[in-house]
Amino acid sequence: MTKLIAIANVVAWSGFWAFGYLALTADINDTVQMVTALVLAAIGGGLGMLAYFWLVRHSEATGYARPANRAVKREDDQIQGEVI
Repeated sequence: MTKLIAIANVVAWSGFWAFGYLALTADINDTVQMVTALVLAAIGGGLGMLAYFWLVRHSEATGYARPANRAVKREDDQIQGEVI
């Protein structure tokens, strides 16, 4: 499953860059082509981000990658008094 998500990640980012380039280089008078390429690039970018974040979470959960440094919330970390 991880390899399938990794392949989807590569394909999605490739689509993002390819259709993003087409959207940027499209003729200004041809708005249909520009908008279509922009929508496909946005879909590719969104799917690429989702797949990348899934891969990061999976690699941290399985121990392949070290988890990111995150602050631990303390119990006594409460706001006292007024906040300006």
